[in-house]
Amino acid sequence: MNRSLSTSRRLAGWGAVLCAATLTMTACTNSSSEDDASGASGNSAVSDNDESGDTVTIGFSAPAADHGWMSAITKAAQTEADKYDDVELKVAEGTNDVSLQISQVEQFINEGVDAIVLLPFDGAALTPVALKAMEAGIEVVNVDREFSSPFAARTTVLGDNYGMGVSAGTYVCEQADGDTDAVVGEIAGIDSLPLTKERSQGFEDALGDCGLDVDNRVAADFTVEGGERSASNLLQAAPELDFLWNHDDDQGVGVLAAIQNAGRDEFVMVGGAGSKNVMDLIKSGDSVVKATVVYPSTQAADGVRLARLVTQDKALSDLVEVEVPRQIKLSAPTVTADNVDDYLPSAFES
Repeated sequence: MNRSLSTSRRLAGWGAVLCAATLTMTACTNSSSEDDASGASGNSAVSDNDESGDTVTIGFSAPAADHGWMSAITKAAQTEADKYDDVELKVAEGTNDVSLQISQVEQFINEGVDAIVLLPFDGAALTPVALKAMEAGIEVVNVDREFSSPFAARTTVLGDNYGMGVSAGTYVCEQADGDTDAVVGEIAGIDSLPLTKERSQGFEDALGDCGLDVDNRVAADFTVEGGERSASNLLQAAPELDFLWNHDDDQGVGVLAAIQNAGRDEFVMVGGAGSKNVMDLIKSGDSVVKATVVYPSTQAADGVRLARLVTQDKALSDLVEVEVPRQIKLSAPTVTADNVDDYLPSAFES
């Protein structure tokens, strides 16, 4: 089994670069001889990361694919692994049972995999078993929902929840164009989750910069049924709206149903996550939905690539740093009719 990094070396890398930009990993490279190969100008990076290396066995575990985004996460991870003849991906059945997910990780440990890409149903609950894997010399890549200990993962891939709110709020401010009397609604996800709080805080902060605030807010549960129910309640409480931000495009299917049932079309709606369904509506121009903010469903695919790089002792070509960063936070761009064609290829189906 390939064990390229010892525990001591792994812990010594806590000071590695924090990359807080969109991860583009199409040109990753082994940094050992890059300076000599690229020349003094640094204009032509040479990459050998896609060349076959030692076989890497990666265990993958995520929650149940009970909505479009989560389904896309798992499919993207498998698709990415299939691109490499030196990657063997073992995919555990998706589950929302914390105890079962813990047992899946324990099984990976017992099998002696080289790395584990783990999107935990509950980050805190999965932290102890992730620590156990790291202590066993297995590289853990944490995806989307953070562990409660920094020692539980070699690297972490995150979406930018606060940034989603900022992007949505910034778009609303731009469209309001100085109208501080605009009425703004918000349909959040599950209020008990930190990610929901971060999205709402980002939205509030961005609106504050242009003198707006959230006039009507409800929470749903990331499901179609919950989205329809919550949207119906909000529309009844708000006879007039200028803007509406829905945190999640999967629950947005229900939100749009409620809007249609209520016969409302006087406002501009902004989606969240970036589903193909919503992007198609944006492109058509025949819907209240005029924008969505992306929460990448490529996170686990990035996790697979990172697990391969870490295990094979490689780094990222666009960084001077000689090891994979400790954390990578993906951006939350706003998709509108002007740029929708750029994002449709990587969008997920709700």
